[in-house]
Amino acid sequence: MELDLQLYSVRTDLAVEAKEMAQGRSDAPIPGVNEEVEEADGIKVTRLAVTDQAGSQAIGRAIGNYVTLEVPALRGGDTGLQQKVSIVFAREFEHFLDQIGIDRNSKVLIVGLGNWNVTPDSLGPLVVENSLITRQFYELVPEQVSPGYRNVSAIAPGVLGLTGIESSEVVQGIVDRTSPDVIIAIDALASRSLERINTTIQIADIGIHPGSGIGNKRRGLTKEVLGVPCIAIGVPTVCYASTIVNNVLEMMKHHFGQMEGGGAHTKEIMGLLDDISEQERLALVKEVLEPLGHDLIVTPKEIDEFIEEIANIVASGLNAALHEAVDPGNVGAYTH
Repeated sequence: MELDLQLYSVRTDLAVEAKEMAQGRSDAPIPGVNEEVEEADGIKVTRLAVTDQAGSQAIGRAIGNYVTLEVPALRGGDTGLQQKVSIVFAREFEHFLDQIGIDRNSKVLIVGLGNWNVTPDSLGPLVVENSLITRQFYELVPEQVSPGYRNVSAIAPGVLGLTGIESSEVVQGIVDRTSPDVIIAIDALASRSLERINTTIQIADIGIHPGSGIGNKRRGLTKEVLGVPCIAIGVPTVCYASTIVNNVLEMMKHHFGQMEGGGAHTKEIMGLLDDISEQERLALVKEVLEPLGHDLIVTPKEIDEFIEEIANIVASGLNAALHEAVDPGNVGAYTH
């Protein structure tokens, strides 16, 4: 039976990784994909714009804008660095709001997707918990709201397995009743790289599909579905075991190739694995793992601490971006 290699593609929710896979080892630009990279103070910002259908097909991502913040040193728990990241994140997010015409008087709905009972999937609810919510004051005592604050509401709708209701259906009902001008959806993502787990933040203006990181394709939170612009914020918190094994094989191949007489060493040690494509190798890895009944989803053992820190960074950046009265000097007063 012929193997359908589409079933064994490397899973990632990050646009930068999708571009890296499409580009391979070549430095040639991909038509329809514009990239701008900026790096300072250990924070790498990559801005990707997928401008046409050719670019979309090339990297497997919808036409739109993607900004990725990569900060490997976040693993060190440096609070000073965390504050810098939240400031950069706030700056990039404000730019996103400007791009889609969201002004200071626009109403915002924050949606924290994910399961609060599962640590690597609890990013969304944790961000909601630390967000500065003001809609109740605008509804009940509008005359007492000080300048510098925006009308912000939030919901953590849970997951289909807990509620029996699609997240997009819950959000649709809220949109119909409260009429926000923009939705900000936060969710945990999957990465193909362990280095990017809990150290990367992605912002995208194309919306989000709950559960896509673990292969669930369901009704999304997008402008087409909800009728309201939707900005997605995601942090990779998990990686597939098959992807990790495949990456280790690729690293071994590269390592042996660097040795003297590398080609012979690689062929001798890796055998046929040196000749087959990445998709075919990934298919083989998944076939070996199949007796377990499923592929494993892996997260770092320090996930409890990491998820709290990255959620605080995202919430702090959001609070500063959405409310003029919140700045780097007082942002800590609104989170915990």
